Amino acid sequence: MANHKSAIKRARQSEEQRVRNRSRKTRMKNAIRSLDEAIAGKSPEKAAEELKKAASTIARTASKGVIHRNTAARKISRLTLRVNATLLAKMD
Repeated sequence: MANHKSAIKRARQSEEQRVRNRSRKTRMKNAIRSLDEAIAGKSPEKAAEELKKAASTIARTASKGVIHRNTAARKISRLTLRVNATLLAKMD
């Protein structure tokens, strides 16, 4: 355990950040999960709507520094490809 004043404060701040970051990461994962369900449900309109929400959540998570911006871009890109594939499958 921290012994001096600044170390005690730093430990307290770190714990608050850990909880906040965990919440943001969970919110992002839930958005991705709901998008996966929309894709699996073969509902392109719902998938497109969920993609918009998921992309926004992922970008927000990256802007807060919880995940790296390149990781966010990769996740958004891959999810977009999957949604586009379902949209194309519907057209055929």
